[in-house]
Amino acid sequence: MAKTNAQRQLEYRERHLKDENGHGDRLNIVLHFHTKRALERLAFCYGVTQQEFLERLLRQADSDAATQASRLPNGSADYYEKQRRLGPEIVTP
Repeated sequence: MAKTNAQRQLEYRERHLKDENGHGDRLNIVLHFHTKRALERLAFCYGVTQQEFLERLLRQADSDAATQASRLPNGSADYYEKQRRLGPEIVTP
C-alpha cells in the first residue's frame, strides 16, 4: 500500500531531526523580511549555513548571559534553571 503524503513527511522529519550526534530539536519561526535577509547575508559572509550561524550566535549569547549571571548570588544556578532574569533589553553582539 502506498504511503500518504503525511506519512512521507513524518518519516522525513524523523530522519532529519537528529544531527550527527543524535541530537536535534525542530524550531519553526517566522522572521521579518529584513531580518531573514540579514541572516542570509551573515551566513554567506562567514561561509556557514544559516542554522550554524544562528547556533553560534545563540551559544555566544548564552555564554555571555551565564557569565553575567555568575556575578550575582546564586546567579549561575538561577540562570540555568530559568529563575533569573538579567534584564528586559536584548543584548546585541
